[in-house]
Amino acid sequence: MTERMTDSGGPQGRARGEAGRREADVRSDLWVAFDPRERGGVELVLTSRVEPYYGDAIREQVRGILTAMDVTHARIEIDDKGALPFVIAARVEAAVRAAGIESRADLRPQATAPEHPPSERHRPRRSRLYLPGNEPKYFVTAVLYEPDGIILDLEDSVHPDHKGAARLLVRNTLRCVDFKGAERMVRINQLPLGLEDLAAVVPERPELVLIPKTESAEQVREVDAAIDRLLGESRRARPLWLMPIVETALGVEHAFEIASAGENVVALTIGLEDYAADLGVPKSEDGIESAYARTRLVNAARAARVQAIDSVFGQVDDLDGLREWAEESRQLGFTGMGCVHPRQIAVIHEAFSPLPEQLARARAIVSAAAEAAAAGRGVVSLGSKMIDPPVVRQAQRLVEQAEKLGILPPEGESQS
Repeated sequence: MTERMTDSGGPQGRARGEAGRREADVRSDLWVAFDPRERGGVELVLTSRVEPYYGDAIREQVRGILTAMDVTHARIEIDDKGALPFVIAARVEAAVRAAGIESRADLRPQATAPEHPPSERHRPRRSRLYLPGNEPKYFVTAVLYEPDGIILDLEDSVHPDHKGAARLLVRNTLRCVDFKGAERMVRINQLPLGLEDLAAVVPERPELVLIPKTESAEQVREVDAAIDRLLGESRRARPLWLMPIVETALGVEHAFEIASAGENVVALTIGLEDYAADLGVPKSEDGIESAYARTRLVNAARAARVQAIDSVFGQVDDLDGLREWAEESRQLGFTGMGCVHPRQIAVIHEAFSPLPEQLARARAIVSAAAEAAAAGRGVVSLGSKMIDPPVVRQAQRLVEQAEKLGILPPEGESQS
């Protein structure tokens, strides 16, 4: 349970604050119950799987947080299931705040995640793996599956009662977890609640923010302006990209305006579950109900010169169905899609990566175009075939994509 408050007769009517989980299947998390008192100092009751090794360190950390929050009298009970220090910090802070105690102290843990170069506007975004923002057990291992992006989700995967605790956990995760080459993304809540999410996570410099339920360009500009206020002038050196999510019929009709709402928008995506619900029809396996919306979104994104990213494929065990959907998605013009389980990543990467024979031919076309330009010829030919300019541009884009993905075939391997 997170942030559940019950009357405990504490000082000045303060209530008990709880955070975290304590069910039998919980791992890498902890449950905290905080009861403020009028006197008696701090009583700390700890049950931990790792008591012999880290019990003293946990107690020291917890007491340090309470001191920073000016808590002098309280009973705090902790049931630890192997949580890392950044999780402990988030849960204790959430429980104390849930009891009505606020603090202006900087309670963020020391940053341990290394500084990576900022992500590029047109970097590959074939896969983005959703991680529930209130489930720390997924955070550390997600990078092992090598998704292009990792989404710490504060919206649909988090129960309304747990939003505040998840916000603190995601904040600490951005400071302390190394996601290696994956783009660090956060899906905020629908506005206006999403503005509270931004205040917590933007200072930790995620690389991309997803904006759910977007129906107008003004919503995108509101988020962009809030980020500007939070980052100030420092944003110029390290951009924070935006990916609006279109999830309603109105959003689809405004897709181009949304995609072109600001220079920090780099991609546009769609949420098919919510879109089908807005239409008032069930979501089907073949997606016939969303065919118009998906093609409209691709066209709008392309017109705005941003990436078009498809929705998730919800049938986790149906990898053949996923492969078919992803290949069709790429043919429609999408450059990637979301995933809800690590096993989907490899299939998605294969579907959205150029085939070796495609790359070999594209490289040959690019070489022929370079030779023609060097010789001052306006016509590009490959063998006995004339190559039209649009084909040359498509080949150049394919080679650029392959270079970014590191999957170019060896020099000399070509196919005409």
